[in-house]
Amino acid sequence: MVTFVDGPVRVSVPATSANLGPGFDSLGLALSLRDELEAEVTGSGLAVEVEGAGSWSVPLDESHLVVRSMRAAFEAMGARPPGLRLSCSNVIPHARGLGSSSAAIVAGVSLARGLVAGGSLLVSDEALFDLAARIEGHPDNVAPAFYGGFAISGRDDDGFYAVGSAVDPRVGAVVFVPPNPVATEVARGLLPAEVPHADAAADAGRTALLVAALAGQPEQLFRATRDFLHQDYRRAAMPESLALVDTLRADRVAAVVSGAGPTVLAFADGPGAAAAEPDRLLARCPDGWLAYHLAVDREGVRLA
Repeated sequence: MVTFVDGPVRVSVPATSANLGPGFDSLGLALSLRDELEAEVTGSGLAVEVEGAGSWSVPLDESHLVVRSMRAAFEAMGARPPGLRLSCSNVIPHARGLGSSSAAIVAGVSLARGLVAGGSLLVSDEALFDLAARIEGHPDNVAPAFYGGFAISGRDDDGFYAVGSAVDPRVGAVVFVPPNPVATEVARGLLPAEVPHADAAADAGRTALLVAALAGQPEQLFRATRDFLHQDYRRAAMPESLALVDTLRADRVAAVVSGAGPTVLAFADGPGAAAAEPDRLLARCPDGWLAYHLAVDREGVRLA
């Protein structure tokens, strides 16, 4: 019989940036911007509290993405809590290409496992990652949110997979977050069904180079982040974002659209390196946008 732990369980989960230019639907990086959540089993009902990003727009009932993810994980463990209380403190911007939905899903399945006594024996990390990826529908943000760091992920006949890869400690990022969201469905709907073979081949080469550049040759990041498959096709949905990418890249800054956008990510020196480059980038934030200098988050989801 499944039993529940006494008292609340807390998790924090990082923002993520997928694609990173050429790594469409396959590369993702965890960033040091974290949502914090707390949940506990109660006698009955459901109570959801949200503060911070998205608090004015997300539902506070069973349709809340964290709650739906918790329910899916409880079902996988054969657990039926009589009631739930969930509290979310969000800092990851919603619908901006920084993995807010993946963070919610990863947090939800992790909270549910943490609330079940011996939950890690009932559902392994691999199984929990697979469940999160199935809820999201793709693993490129889920993988770094779950495992941390830089992840190469995908799906084959054996299911979803994620493989971690090294990130040079000199690598950090500046993200430029515009005030208005763009729905992932809208951005994805602008992509063509077919692309030229030459573009696909060029993108494959840059993706391979990007893995090497992040691992230990950051001087190659500008060349490695050139995309041929998706960013220009999405320009109509986020013209200001692509204009910023163009401007930064004209100055040989390794800038890309983060995920489906509209946030722009520019690779920069990490916090342990000289601060001149990040400061120079932060000063280029457009009016009305927010800019953050972030480190690569090495931990992924963390149970408090």
